[in-house]
Amino acid sequence: MKTIATGLAALLLSTAASFAAEAWKEAEVNGTKIYTDAMGMTLYTYDKDEKGKTNCYDKCATNWPPLKAEAGAKADDEWSVVDRTDGTKMWAYDGKPVYTFIKDKKAGDVTGDGVAGVWHIAKAN
Repeated sequence: MKTIATGLAALLLSTAASFAAEAWKEAEVNGTKIYTDAMGMTLYTYDKDEKGKTNCYDKCATNWPPLKAEAGAKADDEWSVVDRTDGTKMWAYDGKPVYTFIKDKKAGDVTGDGVAGVWHIAKAN
């Protein structure tokens, strides 16, 4: 029984550690390297956010769902975790919180780029 419990604990730890690497991925759109969520949906940044702080709540967060981070998520290179006022956590790239866009319907859609002049595709450096 101890062997099974130890195996399960190791599996849970490796799953939590791998979540960060699986929360986002790099993709290429029209020759530009961008970031997407694990499902291939484009990630965006919001000009009204501050470094390490989101200002997108309520209707904004309905239209621009934050890329959620699990409670135990840890920073990974340029990626960090931002605390939201509702107690949840989200991912940020280079200090800028990242979001998907409700009007993007399939992987590779980039309809949110430039919306209201304040939403931009999260591009890989």
